[in-house]
Amino acid sequence: MKPLNWKEDFRGALTGWYRAEKRDLPWRRTRNPYHIWISEVMLQQTRVDTVIPYYARFTERFSDMKELAYAPEEELMKMWEGLGYYSRARNLQSAVREAYETYGEVPADPEKFGKLKGVGPYTEGAVMSIAYGIPAPAVDGNVMRVLSRVLLIDEDIAKPKTRRIFEEAVMELIDKDDPSSFNQGLMELGAVVCTPRRPKCLLCPVRELCGAYHEGREEELPVKSKKKKQQSFPHIVIAVHDGEGRWLMEQRPEDGLLAGMWQFPTAETADPEEAVRIVSERHGLTVGPIDEAVRFRHVFTHRIWEVTAYTASVPDGGTPEGRSGWFRPEELDTLTLPNPTKKVRSALGI
Repeated sequence: MKPLNWKEDFRGALTGWYRAEKRDLPWRRTRNPYHIWISEVMLQQTRVDTVIPYYARFTERFSDMKELAYAPEEELMKMWEGLGYYSRARNLQSAVREAYETYGEVPADPEKFGKLKGVGPYTEGAVMSIAYGIPAPAVDGNVMRVLSRVLLIDEDIAKPKTRRIFEEAVMELIDKDDPSSFNQGLMELGAVVCTPRRPKCLLCPVRELCGAYHEGREEELPVKSKKKKQQSFPHIVIAVHDGEGRWLMEQRPEDGLLAGMWQFPTAETADPEEAVRIVSERHGLTVGPIDEAVRFRHVFTHRIWEVTAYTASVPDGGTPEGRSGWFRPEELDTLTLPNPTKKVRSALGI
């Protein structure tokens, strides 16, 4: 049984703990809404330690909205290279451009901000509360884990409709005077104390108000149904070089997985002969014979690539057809390369 004024106690304990114990992260040293927006997009499905150097480089290069809004896409993607989920970068640029052209700034209005391309409920709530102090729910996995334990919520957090329950819970509890510290406190608590496994309950500032702690259910919650098993797809990569030491690179389509990025010629097949035929026809070159170089698995969010990479020589070179070209090893650094391509490049010592 929670005390009568438990919500006030919860707010005070959480925000006080956050102000005293929060990690010193670069995006927490600014109130610039644009920079906070960048950090929130980068942090989606990406570890904090990974994001820190990207955030520093990105905000230095694209220091204001105009810089990012009109940056060449190739430069944008090169700056994002290695962070993954590349559609985030394109959507961010599109939304920043729309905000800059329409409002001249990041609008301090949840409805206007939330209508920008790629701005979902979490990003909307995070930026509005952190940058502008507007009470708004910012519900991510950390927040759902914390509140499912505190409030004994048994709903499956993997179901999209469940998010609404947690958004309503946040708005019941949020500190109207300091929504920034409250929302970030929930996120921080989930990241460093109320972890998925073996939560550090003895270090938790709100354990006395936590239903799961008192009932010994902290390991049971949250309820989360298992994801569908990822499908595996065979991919054959043929790293083709000419007599001048140049390598054939092709650009992926503008839509879909790894859109617009550059790779060694790749065919979605397990048959090497078929791959040679596909690559030869695609680029108008006679490719072969091939030598196996490396095998590996690359795991994406929803699929797995089973990659076998070969090398092949086209001594006379020629002019490749389609979205492709010959590049010297040092020129590959100017291209935006996905991680599977980087793995092949590393294996070949290019």
